[in-house]
Amino acid sequence: MLTIIRTQPLTKAAFAPFGDILSFDGVPDKMINQGLCGRYHDRASLTQIDGKAGISLFDAKPRDLPYQLDLLERHPLGSQAFIPMSEHPFLVIVAPDEDGRPGTPHAFITEPHMGVNYHANIWHGVLTPLHAPGRFAVIDRIGEGANLEEFWLEEPYQIVS
Repeated sequence: MLTIIRTQPLTKAAFAPFGDILSFDGVPDKMINQGLCGRYHDRASLTQIDGKAGISLFDAKPRDLPYQLDLLERHPLGSQAFIPMSEHPFLVIVAPDEDGRPGTPHAFITEPHMGVNYHANIWHGVLTPLHAPGRFAVIDRIGEGANLEEFWLEEPYQIVS
């Protein structure tokens, strides 16, 4: 039997233990470019151990709710930011660490144009767009070393809205 996890709106408070929300909330920190561009400054804490920050483009196939969660992963050597290149919300799944294994997952639905930054070593689901196109700019660690740990769940969870 699948354990059901209900999605919730993505808020800074709920997501703070896992990472940063990338959004245009509040007022710009300052105006630049002759006063025609608001800069929302330093919205995420990036980490790269023995590597560099790189920008990649991902094109993921959309998934549907309910969604069966059977795999979580983490990146011990660096943070990983996902910035959608469309107006569609996407599914964000994270889990606390419990003695080297993922604990009970939390599932969130982003607002349109909202991105996330997973802190280093945070368990999270795979990239899960809910609409096409599933295109994202991804900022993460580029370098040598084992920076991917996958955990296949013995009993999957069912994520519902």
